[in-house]
Amino acid sequence: MTHHNEIDTFRQTWEREAQHTIRLLEALPADKYDFRPDPKGRSLGEMAWHLSEIDGCLSYGVVERRFDLQDSLPELVRPKEIRLLAPGYRRVHELALERLEKVQSADLDERVNFFDGTPMTVRDILWVALLHHHIHHRGQLTLLCRMSGGAPPGIYGPNREEMQAIREQMQAGRS
Repeated sequence: MTHHNEIDTFRQTWEREAQHTIRLLEALPADKYDFRPDPKGRSLGEMAWHLSEIDGCLSYGVVERRFDLQDSLPELVRPKEIRLLAPGYRRVHELALERLEKVQSADLDERVNFFDGTPMTVRDILWVALLHHHIHHRGQLTLLCRMSGGAPPGIYGPNREEMQAIREQMQAGRS
């Protein structure tokens, strides 16, 4: 059995979550990019792309050891069509993975000033600001997908459509 260090565990967890994100992005209703139930909130398309912004900006900040809202990454130009969100996210995530190949376990306790000036460890930036923040917004996007008429995939368990299919399959097996 291979023993993984913390940074390897983070990368594996992040990659697994990225695959869940891609499945959700591929399930978004094609004509609902501008769906916005809260006039002050992000649209479905904007929320979807925010997941890319999290991966791109935070991986860049960790590697550069600085966080500045003035930084702009060319790959973070937001697509304006649903069909471009999943491939765009995939590209941003792959670039972020490449960036973070430079980070080693020994770097995790290093402190860096986050966007608001708060000192954070690289560990907390990766696990909390990047991964948990991403999962939080993916949950919001899941709800926006459902509210806009879509059927988001089950991420940590079956969605209602998947559960119904399981029940029907079980029922058919009893017949």
